[in-house]
Amino acid sequence: MSRSVALLFAIACGLAVANIYYAQPLLVALANEFHMTHSSIGIVITITQICYALGLLLLVPLGDLINRRKLIAGQMLLSVLALTVVGLAPTNTVLLIGMAAVGLLAVVTQVLVAFAATLAAPAERGRVVGLVTSGVVIGILLARTFAGLLTDLAGWRSVYLASAALTLIMAGALFRVLPSDERHKASLSYTQLLLSVLALFVQERILRIRAVLALLIFTAFSILWTSLVLPLSGPPLSLSHTAIGAFGLAGAVGALAAARAGRLADQGLGQKTTGISLVLLLASWLPISYTGHSLLALIIGVVLLDLAVQAVHVTNMSMIYTVRREARSRLTAGYMIFYSIGSATGSIASTRIYAFAGWNGVCLLGASVSALALLFWALTLSPRKLPPSLD
Repeated sequence: MSRSVALLFAIACGLAVANIYYAQPLLVALANEFHMTHSSIGIVITITQICYALGLLLLVPLGDLINRRKLIAGQMLLSVLALTVVGLAPTNTVLLIGMAAVGLLAVVTQVLVAFAATLAAPAERGRVVGLVTSGVVIGILLARTFAGLLTDLAGWRSVYLASAALTLIMAGALFRVLPSDERHKASLSYTQLLLSVLALFVQERILRIRAVLALLIFTAFSILWTSLVLPLSGPPLSLSHTAIGAFGLAGAVGALAAARAGRLADQGLGQKTTGISLVLLLASWLPISYTGHSLLALIIGVVLLDLAVQAVHVTNMSMIYTVRREARSRLTAGYMIFYSIGSATGSIASTRIYAFAGWNGVCLLGASVSALALLFWALTLSPRKLPPSLD
């Protein structure tokens, strides 16, 4: 797999997944536009993540059944329509319907990741997965920068309309570059295909463990990024949308630094990488808790948190792709469902905790979830210590 094609995969993944994160730095603007309270505005993120989880179950497994090239192009074209609906939404009901469709179709990202893993040679799979998933995390983080800048220049609606145009261009580029991919297709009905996702959890212990880790780390990730706009936009900081979005650049630095995690997994160092990263994740909440006193401390915490989350995520993906070549789309779907559940949980919990306990409450929640992830990983090092429901 050439580096230029891998980079195209990474860019496409970043663009697609960004669609479900544009709203995070815009929560205050959306609340004002549609007359929603700060404690309830998190539903915009939550409904998007719930529909993303549904898309993971209903759409991503299709990559093991039908032509991925056509599947990817079709999903991206439908995403153009959904983004346009959001950008033109006259009421909060239409907004939520559009965001639900955006979330459902954004799972094209995971079809691309599984496709990249299939096209890569075994010796380079971790490196390719690391590069492509780095595009995913950078897309998530730079979505905030992009959204904040465009909102200050032309209003929040311009964010979704611009993304619709970019997605249309990318759909055409991918359709020209991607191979037809007719090999190793499952001979199953659609119902059997969906049921086989559940069967993989029963059969593959590594998928169960890494999926739970994904749930926990992305709960922590979403706890930070969903609620961060609230203390930054309010007094005494009162930062602009552009300034708030710029913190995504700090997160992108951490994500890029974690790209090597895939190569470490190729070398058999996945468990060590996971442990070190989870310790960094827990430690990151200390500087983050000083947000109201020092933006430099926040930047340090953001870099550490995103470095840790991306390193664990890349390691997780690299490790689950070592099993069941014919089921990579379904492995991705099963794993990412837990990712999405974690993101949705973190989104709704963080805004509600902020309303009652402020930023210190958010940081305590994030640190608690991070500590739980570290404890779970330590327990799974010994199969005998794993709870019966997970072993």
